[in-house]
Amino acid sequence: MPKKTNILEGELPQYLSTQIYLNIAHLKKGEYLLKIVDNNKVVETITFKKK
Repeated sequence: MPKKTNILEGELPQYLSTQIYLNIAHLKKGEYLLKIVDNNKVVETITFKKK
């Protein structure tokens, strides 16, 4: 059975801070991939699990 994939897009206003807080309380258990994109280039890829 293929994995269900959700692609969410959005923009963050520019701040002087370099930290991003991600609320994962609403996510179901599983493994997720977070890609941070700047100027159409992936600058960071993070894989995390919700238990």
